[in-house]
Amino acid sequence: MGRRRQGRDISGWLVVDKPAGMTSTAVVGKVRWAFDAKKAGHAGTLDPDATGVLAVALGEATKTVPYVTDALKAYEFTVGLGQATNTDDAEGEVIAQSAARPTEEEIKAALSAFVGDIEQVPPQFSAVKIDGERAYKRARDGETMEIAARPLYVESLLLTDMPDADHVTLELTCGKGGYVRSIARDLGAALGCHGHVRALRRIWSGPFDAEDGLTIEQIEALARTPELDAALRPVEEALQSLPQVRATAEGATRLRNGNPGMVLAPDVPYGTEAWASFEGRALAIGRYKSGELHPTRVLNISAVPAS
Repeated sequence: MGRRRQGRDISGWLVVDKPAGMTSTAVVGKVRWAFDAKKAGHAGTLDPDATGVLAVALGEATKTVPYVTDALKAYEFTVGLGQATNTDDAEGEVIAQSAARPTEEEIKAALSAFVGDIEQVPPQFSAVKIDGERAYKRARDGETMEIAARPLYVESLLLTDMPDADHVTLELTCGKGGYVRSIARDLGAALGCHGHVRALRRIWSGPFDAEDGLTIEQIEALARTPELDAALRPVEEALQSLPQVRATAEGATRLRNGNPGMVLAPDVPYGTEAWASFEGRALAIGRYKSGELHPTRVLNISAVPAS
């Protein structure tokens, strides 16, 4: 018989402003400890040296993680021009150099090739699996791998600053699965000068903004207090991309048990994915069909953040 996981049944989202030098997994562990939470996860890994939004889900919010990871997100990052590294960021070894430096006009002209539906090859040092093993593990052993290109939707890529000839600051808005390091690498290649990421910050992810995030120091200072509980965001915030339907009292009972339940859903097309609420709280996520929601995820929220 397995050991039962200890901790509180508390559900909601905490927006963390992740510091540089800390892994996303370590941030989740710190948040879980601070809340004494039974269950925690995050919506989208950030590289250890990156900063900004890391949305941490507690309890039943972990069932809504895909709706944040699939949402658009935005990054501000600085590209170092003139050098390529084996990690595509400043932590790696320099593998190529160039004295060429593009003008601001040349950079702006090159950015259009990275907007829309593009194909992107992940970095050698990435979590992509190659024959069942993480690419970064094989790269650390000195292996160079052929990594297949992956589709990425880029809504916008804008030049926001060019402090000197060696650096350019960009803002990227993209969909799920994007590697900013690959953008920097490929932009440098397109400009004929090489490039790598010097600094990276995720400024928003789905409904969550960095300016609303708590620092690790704040989380530690408020650990195990009602004040930290009050900082939790409702589970429902992750579901903003889905239409909301309202369950009847009888429908709510059925949905809680994982069965199709009657809902009020004006103007929601048949077969649409939606989330059902009752008395202001989320009950389930599923498909709307002929006056009922057919649940795929039931949300048993036993503890909710204060509003």
